[in-house]
Amino acid sequence: MSDKKSDTSTIMFFNGVGVAVAYFMLALSIWLAPIDLSTKGYWGLGILLLTLSLVNFVKYRFDAKIAEDRIARLEDAKNEKLMAEYIGEK
Repeated sequence: MSDKKSDTSTIMFFNGVGVAVAYFMLALSIWLAPIDLSTKGYWGLGILLLTLSLVNFVKYRFDAKIAEDRIARLEDAKNEKLMAEYIGEK
């Protein structure tokens, strides 16, 4: 179990570094772009809102998956209890 946790933290760290590098390179390219400051701000706001939307999308997908798993576990427990009661009656 600790190997899985270690692998997950390593993958999360690697992905975090990748996102940080991507945002740095994107910010540098916007900064160096030969356009007005207002356009740069507009692009920056668009990137920020896209990032927030993606984070919320992933969070809600994750929450939905957890809810599905919880319901499945409850149904399995209910079925096991019913089977145990049925077997116990005989």
